[in-house]
Parts: sequence; structure tokens; C-alpha cells
Amino acid sequence: MTAHSADRRATPRPAAPALGSSRRPTTPEAELADALRTGPFSAALRAALAARGLALHRVQHRLAQRGIRVGVTSLSYWQRGVRRPERPESLRAVTALEEVLKLPPHALTRLLGPRATSDRPPARTYRTLLEPAAALESLLSSLAAPADGGLHTVIHYEHVHIGARRELTARDSQHVVRAHRDGVDRYLAIHHGDPGCDTDQVRVRGLGNCRVGRIRRHGASGVIVVELLFDGQLRAGETAVLGYRFEDGTGASSHEYVRGFTYGGGQYVLQVGFDRAALPVHCRRFARPSATAPPESVADLTLNAHGSVHLVEQQIRPGVLGITWEWD
Repeated sequence: MTAHSADRRATPRPAAPALGSSRRPTTPEAELADALRTGPFSAALRAALAARGLALHRVQHRLAQRGIRVGVTSLSYWQRGVRRPERPESLRAVTALEEVLKLPPHALTRLLGPRATSDRPPARTYRTLLEPAAALESLLSSLAAPADGGLHTVIHYEHVHIGARRELTARDSQHVVRAHRDGVDRYLAIHHGDPGCDTDQVRVRGLGNCRVGRIRRHGASGVIVVELLFDGQLRAGETAVLGYRFEDGTGASSHEYVRGFTYGGGQYVLQVGFDRAALPVHCRRFARPSATAPPESVADLTLNAHGSVHLVEQQIRPGVLGITWEWD
């Protein structure tokens, strides 16, 4: 089975949020200080422009005085979170922006994180992460889902339950996400059942801060896409905490659980728990850059006294991560 942020048993994207900020700053300087502390980059840049009272064309002019050429359109995209500065010349512009906007050194560049480096891993598409990609793309299209759902993972904890018949019975997710643009009001969760999965029998439940919206099923491939709706719209920089569960139990014997990540960043914890009547003889964690690439970073995992194994990924990288197991 697979999961995602894309997933084979799951994917990812959001629910009735517990919003990350309880009360927004009341002055431009206070809002700037808050944005520089928590990010994301777009919110911090927008707050800095507001606090300094500079229009984009004035910023462009001051950058040009320093020998840096950047368009007003690019600056607008950056502050709205539509695009990120990533090319070397764009990163030089961000460093100069810190001077123009009278910010501490690295105040903006640090918010770009690992994606700001020239050797960062490129983002992945669902086509490279999930083998029945055509089915998934069809379901996403039917929901008019954008390529970028506007959310980044802060931390994601998944607990996968394997039953006495060696079947995946359910998986629970606790997910903290942060919006990197205004107006995000949902998360798309993707479930990919094991061979033989009856998608009509799979149920999804919103366990916290979200409610289930539209559901799309593709029986031939065992893929399900579900909207998890927030109570309201998130603004850039705000966080939401959501819990949800997929109840399956319809597929054949399960041998692995994998999750695909289209973007890097954030933390991920995966725990697989086995029924005491059906314990595997060998478990391993693995990663791979795409669904069809050979496994990398393979390491043995030991079942604990409660019949479970887990992995912890401190910094998610685009690609596929999971746990596989063998039965006797």
C-alpha cells in the first residue's frame, strides 16, 4: 500500500483548523517581527514591505541601484507566495532586499530553508510518486485540484494498522500543515489500497478539526481522493492541525506502506502496528526518489514488545519513504 503528501495508502492535503496564530499582531512592526520568526518567506516579505511603507516599484529601483535586476512581477509573486526565489540571481536579490528593507542579515534567506540552496532536491509530481498516476490525475482533475495545494507539512504522524489476516485495516493521521498562500481551505488526502481493495467499502473519517467533503474513487486502481475541509480559510503563515482515518480491510495481504512527498521540508513519523496473531518475520525502512526507482537507505527495523515498528524522518525530502515487511 502507498500513501502521499501523495500516498499509496494515503496522500496528501487539509480540516477545521486549529489555526496556528491565536491573535494577529496589531502594528506593522509587531506583525513583521512575528512573520520573521515564524515565516513563511512570502508573509515575511509582505510584512516587511508594509512596515517600511515601500511600493514594489520603489523596491525594484533600490535593488537596481545595487546592480540587481528583478521585475516588479517577480517581487509581487514572491510576496504573494505564488513563486519562490530559487535561482542564484534571485537569491542575491533576497540578500539585497534585507538591506533595502532594513532587516537583520539572513532574516529572509533563512525562511527559504533548504529549497533555497542550489543542490536542493527538486519537487516531485504524483506521476513519479504513485504508479497508477493516470487514475490519480483523473480524480484530482475531477475535483479541480491545483498542482500546488498551498500547504506545507510541519509534522505528520501516521499509524498504520495491520490485522490478523495480514490486511491493512486502517490508518490514522495526525497532520500539522502551514499555508504558504492566502485562501487555503482544504487538504486532499489520497488512499491507495492494496491489491483487491474494494474502494466502495473504504471509509474515511475526520477525527479532528476537519470534515469530509467530496470523495472520488477509482475502483480498478484502488485509489481514493478525499477532501478534508477546514472551518475557514487559512492565511499565508497560519497553521492547521487535522486528524483523519481511512478504514479499509478489503485488500489482500499487505507487504508495505509507503508515502510519497511532492515537496521537501517538515517532519514525518510512520508507525506500523501488527495484530499479535500475525507478526512479520522481518521489517525494513527504505526510501527511493520515485515509485519505480530501486530502494535506497534500506535499514532493518525491530518489532517492539507491542508488535510495532516505526521510522522518523527529521527532514522530508521529495520522493518515496516507507516500511516493508515479510511474512513467514
